[in-house]
Amino acid sequence: MKILIPIDGSALSLEALRHALALIRQGLRAELVLANVQAPASLYEIVVAHDPDVIQNVSAGAGAYLLEPAREMCRNAGVAFDCEVVSGDAVNALCDLAEQRGCSQIIIGAHGKGALASALLGSVSHALAHASPVPVTIVKLAEAAQRAAAAWPAEAQPVAVDQQAQQRTTPE
Repeated sequence: MKILIPIDGSALSLEALRHALALIRQGLRAELVLANVQAPASLYEIVVAHDPDVIQNVSAGAGAYLLEPAREMCRNAGVAFDCEVVSGDAVNALCDLAEQRGCSQIIIGAHGKGALASALLGSVSHALAHASPVPVTIVKLAEAAQRAAAAWPAEAQPVAVDQQAQQRTTPE
């Protein structure tokens, strides 16, 4: 099994990798494909650089730099991995890469934008979940999930069935 892990250098993308590594530690047999998608060159960059190879080399170097922490995590875990740096629209590039590399799953970090920003600007993880030819797992930052759980009022916390029955039979 191959799993595609998009890495953009954010804590959320590394959290997705941690999730994949945890699955492998638990017995999942998988190879990882670490991918970084670079935005296509702007018109300004094309005009200033005059040489498409320069732009491609800079883009590849930036992608490799962003992938380095993920590479280190995989090396430390002893997990087989490959790396890809591609250019283009992130969602299309990741869907294409998943098909080209024979990946059977994508694990991506949830985007850190708020609800309004996500609604206005969109989210790569959300769009990828809809466009992907393979299943997509969206991983939230562990600390954010813990904070969200702690933010629930005590009366909204799950109550055991026995406690609910006891509350209904207790006279007020």
